[in-house]
Amino acid sequence: MKTVYALTGAVAVTALLGATWYVTTGEVDQLAKCRTGAVGTGVASIGGPFELIDESGTLVTDKDVITKPTLVYFGYTFCPDVCPLDNARNADALRLLQDRGYDVQSAFITIDPERDTPEQLSDFTSFMHDDMIGLTGTPEQVKAASQAYKSYYRKQEPEKGMEEYYLMDHSTFTYLMFPDTGFAEFFKRDESPDSMADRVGCFIDGMNA
Repeated sequence: MKTVYALTGAVAVTALLGATWYVTTGEVDQLAKCRTGAVGTGVASIGGPFELIDESGTLVTDKDVITKPTLVYFGYTFCPDVCPLDNARNADALRLLQDRGYDVQSAFITIDPERDTPEQLSDFTSFMHDDMIGLTGTPEQVKAASQAYKSYYRKQEPEKGMEEYYLMDHSTFTYLMFPDTGFAEFFKRDESPDSMADRVGCFIDGMNA
C-alpha cells in the first residue's frame, strides 16, 4: 500500500525549485545566516490570500490566521505516519521557541476536507499543541490555498471495499510565514525541533533588528 513517501518526482522537483522561489533584488540578504541554502533575497511567491474554515466553523482569511510568525503545514488527520510525526516536530519547535520568549504559532491546513471536519481538526491540533490552528474548507478553498503555497496533494485510489480508508499523497514542507512580509523559509522533514527553533528564532530576531 502506498504512503505519502511515494511522491516521486513531484516533491523532488518542488524541493529543487525551493532555491528559485525568491525574486532577486540585488540587496544584501540580511537573513542569510538563518537559511540553510542559497535562496537569494527578495519577495517570494509562496503564500497569499486564502479563505478557509477554522476549528470553530468560522470562515477566516490569511490575515485572520497569520497574525504572528506561523509555521504552516499541509496534511491530513487520517495520515498514518508522516503528518503526526511532522506536526509533533513542529509542536516541539513551538515549545522550544515559546520557552525562549518568542510569540509563535502553527497552522495545520488539511488537504482532505472530505473527512477533516472542524471538530476532527480540533482534536488533532489540541493533541499536538494549544497554539496549533486547524483549517479546512471546501475542496475549492483548500485547492486555492495549496496552490498559493506551491504544495502538492493527490487522493490515492482506495482498494475495493475500503473506499473510506483512502490515503493522500502530499508534499511535506513546513513554511515559516510572517504577517507583514509573508514567506521567509521552508523546512524539510529532516529538520530537527532544535534546528527549526534556532532558525525560526534567527528569522524573528533578524526581522526585529
